[in-house]
Amino acid sequence: MMVSRDYIESVIAKQMRIDGRKFDEYRKIEIEYGVSSKSAEGSARVKIGDTEVVAGVKLELGSPFSDKPGEGSIMVNVELLPLSSPLFESGPPSIDAIELSRVTDRGIRESKAIDFKKLCVREGEKVWLIFIDIYPINAGGNLFDACGLVALAALRDAVFPKLDGDKIDYHVKTKTKVPLTKLPISCTVWKVNNELIVDPCLEEEMASNARLSVVYTEAGEICAMQKGGDSPLTSEEIAQILDLAEIKSQELRRHFK
Repeated sequence: MMVSRDYIESVIAKQMRIDGRKFDEYRKIEIEYGVSSKSAEGSARVKIGDTEVVAGVKLELGSPFSDKPGEGSIMVNVELLPLSSPLFESGPPSIDAIELSRVTDRGIRESKAIDFKKLCVREGEKVWLIFIDIYPINAGGNLFDACGLVALAALRDAVFPKLDGDKIDYHVKTKTKVPLTKLPISCTVWKVNNELIVDPCLEEEMASNARLSVVYTEAGEICAMQKGGDSPLTSEEIAQILDLAEIKSQELRRHFK
């Protein structure tokens, strides 16, 4: 049963959270690889507390963009299924789904986590295209970080299928991995009743009025940011968020070692 926004705010005001965690504490994180090895070139499942998402990576041949004839590309799609939450509806992608897709895509793309030049088959003609499809199984809060983690995990699991000329044999997998050179980690910090927290449960997320997703590389460089929510953030709050997100991104990265 959902609890009210007023209750969440009253608990936060007491420097507490409804599940007993600290403001800067994530729920238990689990990462599983190869959950759909027969239907995808790479796949993974990520659980953050009650939140569960799966992702599959498909590799296809296509034409490069005219301004990047020697580089492949990626496309990220997040589908918010009604089975994962009564808040989601069937039909065209919602604004929330589009934002989740773009934030996840931007973190990978802007960090140059993938060596796109190594996806080139014939310059100006054929390149590998990487499709990352993400499906929440249970939307229990903090899908932004969950989607970022599961996309990286699925990419780490992915291998190229056999290529004979321009024909792909999806039944035969090579040992060649997707050229993933960096691990950009996204940490989203949420503002609830003037306090900053990470990894909100669904009730805390719905009580939030602002959030900021920050993607960090291993070197501590910011490669992407996304502001959400109706309320503004002060310069002081943004500085606090950046410090907190950098620390938590380092903690999240340890799950890939």
